[in-house]
Amino acid sequence: MRFDYVLVGGGLQNALLTLALRDRQPGASIALVERGSHLAGNHTWSFHGGDVKAASLAWLEPLVAHRWPACDVRFPSLSRTLSQGYATIPSARVDAVVRERMAGPRGRLFAGAEAVEVRAHEVRLADGRRIEGALVVDARGPEALPTTSGRPGFQKFLGLELALARPSRLARPVIMDATVPQTDGFHFAYVLPLAEDRLLVEDTYFSDSPALDHDLLRARVHQYAVGHGFEVARVLREETGVLPMPWGGPLPRPSASPLQAGYQGGWFHPATGYSLPVAVRLAERVASVPPGAALGPALLDLARRQRGQARYARVLNWLLFCAYPPGERWHVLERFYRLPEPTIGRFYALQMTALDRARLLLGRPPRGFSVRLAWAHLQAA
Repeated sequence: MRFDYVLVGGGLQNALLTLALRDRQPGASIALVERGSHLAGNHTWSFHGGDVKAASLAWLEPLVAHRWPACDVRFPSLSRTLSQGYATIPSARVDAVVRERMAGPRGRLFAGAEAVEVRAHEVRLADGRRIEGALVVDARGPEALPTTSGRPGFQKFLGLELALARPSRLARPVIMDATVPQTDGFHFAYVLPLAEDRLLVEDTYFSDSPALDHDLLRARVHQYAVGHGFEVARVLREETGVLPMPWGGPLPRPSASPLQAGYQGGWFHPATGYSLPVAVRLAERVASVPPGAALGPALLDLARRQRGQARYARVLNWLLFCAYPPGERWHVLERFYRLPEPTIGRFYALQMTALDRARLLLGRPPRGFSVRLAWAHLQAA
């Protein structure tokens, strides 16, 4: 079997690449390999209004299930509304839209198929089948992300989609509520009002450990919901995640084919986990080149800019995890959300300017900064 593109891994990156290819190269033949029975797993991806260019929204929009004109953040001494807008993409929507785009003679979905060998122009499946492609894109997730230099921090969460007995008055997302008790690192709640009587509430941590106590976090989600006046009727769905927040290890470099994409290729935001803006840019770049043609200088330039932004974000991770005690990390985020909104927007989009970088680091450090702790981590490195 031979295709123009063989995409390994049915997560967000290759879903976006499929849509970009169908938009830019409708005649291209695409094979998509996913070891699970459904695409995109069980996740909710979100992005800010300024994260994606208008030209990309034309093919991205079918994935968007919810939009809000603004979102809120809450800290012990700061409450702020960010006006750039916010949008959410659920896994179920990704699965349905990508399956529809893959229908027909120019697409083939290999669901429930595990890739055991990924080579420059060939993918071998566990059942022995071989798939050839002019370009192979390997985006099998964060498990393969190299973190060889020191232990990374982790963003971890458990979310419950809740059906409410009574309508909620929450009009817009609360993307960070750090008024909750600070345990296991920086702790915050994340709340999306999906409908008047439906919420997604996530209990989230920037933690030193990847361990998830599911029962404890479920209890905390219910406690948060009740404490904020939400009357829970039943739980509709549960999702969990553990994402690396690295500050060490090599920054991956792009290869022609197979192209290492998504998390394992370094195409994500190390300091937030908001991978969609970076994934969209990579999808656009790959889809702009005919199959079999060298991605060349355009991809190298994109990779160079991504490496520069990611390197700086890793510095921020190191400061957060290595220079602040776990219970004091919230001060760093509270200070961040006092910055001008355009700076906040460019940070999330991973398109920071030199002035943005200076604003993030210059001035008196937030409360809790520990020279002793930072030195101890440097000595142990």
